[in-house]
Amino acid sequence: MATVIDGKEVAGSVIAAVKAASEVLLKENGVKTGLAVVIVGNDPASHAYVSSKSRMAKECGFTSVQHTLSQDTSQEELAALVSTLNADPALHGILVQLPLPRHLNSEPIIQSILPEKDVDGLHVVNAGKLATGDLEGGLVSCTPAGSMVFVRRVHGDDLSGLNAVVIGRSNLFGKPMAQLLLAANATVTIAHSRTRDLAAVCRNADILVAAVGRAEMVKADWVKPGATVIDVGINRIAAPEKGEGKTRMVGDVAFAECAAVAGVITPVPGGVGPMTIAMLMANTVIAAYRKAGRKAPKF
Repeated sequence: MATVIDGKEVAGSVIAAVKAASEVLLKENGVKTGLAVVIVGNDPASHAYVSSKSRMAKECGFTSVQHTLSQDTSQEELAALVSTLNADPALHGILVQLPLPRHLNSEPIIQSILPEKDVDGLHVVNAGKLATGDLEGGLVSCTPAGSMVFVRRVHGDDLSGLNAVVIGRSNLFGKPMAQLLLAANATVTIAHSRTRDLAAVCRNADILVAAVGRAEMVKADWVKPGATVIDVGINRIAAPEKGEGKTRMVGDVAFAECAAVAGVITPVPGGVGPMTIAMLMANTVIAAYRKAGRKAPKF
């Protein structure tokens, strides 16, 4: 039976390190780390996310600024706010909660955030730095960064000689995850819906990362015995056992059967999810250190 990674516990250790780093920066440089979160509209899930991010920022000792804009905010108004936040020296991180309401175009907004304040790691400059192997100069997208913390805790910093397979090629997760694994010397395959004999490709993986958005797609016979399985999927499926119309959350991996084969596995919920907010806080304190001309901490 596989060792199940407790994402909340690992995230807690990252948050503790972030708190310590922000205290040192305040004490030694007089700099208080600052994070601004912008939310537009009234999507309940987005509001829940933003509340937890703002709460965590305060817990880490940051200046936490939240801008809640109405559903009918124009592209120009949102762009003007981002421009103001870019110019504010007290803010080291800016996050615009996605998705935006349909009438707004998110891409120019995300690209207008200064790369050094782009704590979501979505700016093309940060994507480019990661693609060229510059892990010290950019900010890495939070979910792949969090997944990589798990991988390093299991296998160490050097993945030489290990085969890694990432199922999914999105700009948000699949590509950056593959680049992080590559930077750590793994031999990396990016697989996706068009990959021929996907199960056979996956069976070759010492590290298998599933981020495809299909509930419980990865079965036990896809997993190499003893492999590390990182499940990034979040899917809701019917749960009639809970009552009519009820659902439950599952990943892209059929957890129970794969846990019988894998060496290490992450659950859903409680695996990668908690790491995303923890790495957002880590990115913010990294940005603050760089702005202060100090060597940024590693998480």
